[in-house]
Amino acid sequence: MEVNVSTVIFNWINFGLIILILKHFFWDKIKGIIEERQNLVNQTISKADEDAEKARMYLVKNEQILQSAKEEGKKITEAQRAKGDKLYEEIVQNAKVEANSVKERANLEIEREKEKAEYEIKKQAVDLAVELSVKALEQQVDEATHRKLIGDFIAKVGM
Repeated sequence: MEVNVSTVIFNWINFGLIILILKHFFWDKIKGIIEERQNLVNQTISKADEDAEKARMYLVKNEQILQSAKEEGKKITEAQRAKGDKLYEEIVQNAKVEANSVKERANLEIEREKEKAEYEIKKQAVDLAVELSVKALEQQVDEATHRKLIGDFIAKVGM
């Protein structure tokens, strides 16, 4: 195989002419398309960076809102717990006061009933003594009768 120098030179000249023709007619269009594509890629990257930054900002903002909501929830919970404790203490205190009042009323009632019972016992004792005296005066009382009357009196009184 033989290489012809004139053919090689002619091919190089043709190649150069084709390059010049292509550059003259199509290079600006190709360059414009490439630049347009590069600008689109750059814009897309820039937009993606902006979106990522916005997402980070929203994430930080949402975390702050969440933290604030948690703190507010804790405050509300503590306030309600304190309110509940206070209400509990009031209820317990009122119950104690009411229990003491009921106890005092019951003690007073018991004391009155005791006094009433003592009064009734004394009254019955006096009535029985009077009755015994009346019976004794109605009869001639000898010692045996007197002992019998006292025994009956004691049996009635329950001493």
